[in-house]
Amino acid sequence: MKLTAFFPFLRWLPLVNRETLRADAYAGLTGAAIVLPQGVAFATIAGLPPQYGIFTAMVPVIIAALWGSSMVMMAGPTTALSVVVYATLSPLALPDTQVYVELALLLSIMVGVLKLMAAVARLGAVVAFVSHSVMTGFTAAAALLIAVSQVGDALGLTVEAGGTVPDRLARVVAASTETNALSVILALATLAAVVGLQRVSRRLPTFLIALVFGSLLGWVLGAEAWGVHMVGALPAALPSFDVPSISFQRLSYLTEGAFAIALIGLLEAVSIGRSFAVRRRERFNANQEIVGQGLSNVVGAFFGGYPSSGSFTRSGVNAEMGARTPLAAVFSAVFLAAIMVMVLPLITHIPVPAMAGLILYVAYRLIDVKEIRHVARSSRSETGVIALTFLAGLFVALDFAIYIGVIASLILFLHKSSQPAVTISAPKLVNGSRKFVDARDNNLAECPQITIIRLDGTLYFGSVEHVERQLRRIERDKPQQRLKVLILKGVGDIDLAGSDLLIDEVRHARDRGGDFHMVAQFPPLVQRLRRLQVIEELGENRLHTNKGDAIDAVVKAADNEICRGCRVRLFHDCARKPGARAAVRELGY
Repeated sequence: MKLTAFFPFLRWLPLVNRETLRADAYAGLTGAAIVLPQGVAFATIAGLPPQYGIFTAMVPVIIAALWGSSMVMMAGPTTALSVVVYATLSPLALPDTQVYVELALLLSIMVGVLKLMAAVARLGAVVAFVSHSVMTGFTAAAALLIAVSQVGDALGLTVEAGGTVPDRLARVVAASTETNALSVILALATLAAVVGLQRVSRRLPTFLIALVFGSLLGWVLGAEAWGVHMVGALPAALPSFDVPSISFQRLSYLTEGAFAIALIGLLEAVSIGRSFAVRRRERFNANQEIVGQGLSNVVGAFFGGYPSSGSFTRSGVNAEMGARTPLAAVFSAVFLAAIMVMVLPLITHIPVPAMAGLILYVAYRLIDVKEIRHVARSSRSETGVIALTFLAGLFVALDFAIYIGVIASLILFLHKSSQPAVTISAPKLVNGSRKFVDARDNNLAECPQITIIRLDGTLYFGSVEHVERQLRRIERDKPQQRLKVLILKGVGDIDLAGSDLLIDEVRHARDRGGDFHMVAQFPPLVQRLRRLQVIEELGENRLHTNKGDAIDAVVKAADNEICRGCRVRLFHDCARKPGARAAVRELGY
């Protein structure tokens, strides 16, 4: 086995030179400046002390960069995972406590193990089948949950954490009489700063600048003396090695949340990695990326890291800053560690309302209004998936919402796949050439004896009933059309139930005094039809690779007496049937 299978970074390491090092170092410094305030904010969302968000942007980032597949993706703490971590752990322990931290680190190990299991099972491609609508609805629900959870801090209130969005809002409203005006000013000032800076330039470390601005404003106004809460002192600038406490009871409590977080993390990482690979014309191995993400979660847990994944925002900035190799992510972690050593005492004086203002902006940016409008205009069913996922996140539980969305998306997919299109085709003159189109939609005449049926979709046990129902409807509408041509144009595969249906249709057509022909071009499908004995029943001479041959065969088999009086003459081959000259004179062919 190749050494690169265990050390994938050996594939891109030869690309490193002085030029790429310079570009990666610059991108890494920018990434460190961005992730510092984000790490503090995300840890707050997750219910953890601020330093754990920063620790999650150190060791896990390096592991994901070296063992992943993407050249520019930045891993670390993310908004979506942070809110699900909080939703999973807050019913089990009080946030910011030692027990809560231990559960978060154990949760990271479990998530990492689940990701590694997914990589072993080679589920990289399967992850892509989770509907984008599910993630859109889930993210919108997470955004509202985040926003509501920060309203109390922005108002300077001390309210009980946990519960659904309505529960949290009710507690904020009940305590609103104790609002601290200065807290509101600091939250709004920080929010306004980050919004304004984002409009000036997306390449600036806007989060860091806005947070510094809010902190300086708090210092000038003497916020602490007016009862405004501060982040407080951090115990350490750098993570230390520590083995999380593991017990069977804790594992059982965390299992459900771990599955949800692993699924969301895989969706984030694979979609981000694939997106940048396509944009940059680079190769991307989804399973290798899952390995990197799994290892980063497991190893990171021993260095203060809670569940992490790929970050679209930081990855985008990393690419914009000119990152060339995954060393940019390694540089980011190293620079972040250096910055933490230098600014550790200053973090103590960050006002909590300023952090709340920053997080409120993060929540706002999470809601993809444009995408929701697009889906609402284009698909009722996908809109329903978004709505169901969103409402479950708001009124039940956020980690439960992802399962609801996935199940709804799966049901929708099965419903669509169980109803393949079964249409009647007829020739029509289009731009000077004859093309076969839907006869009913285009109000075209049909041959009195021949039905050209086109099947677009999957013919399997779930769709057999629908297809048979459509075939009987066609038969009832035109009972005299006893010669049938079935075009398996959009059928890539067929199962035993589908083959049984085709065999029954062949027999049914012949029992009624007619015949049955098929058109199949895809070699694997033809082999499958042969293996399932469909061709044996049909006859080799009635299986065709193109419509022309099939139509030629059925026109020859058509009843000459009926043809003699026919004035439709749909097919070129009809010119050789009795009565053709009369039809030409009458129709002007």
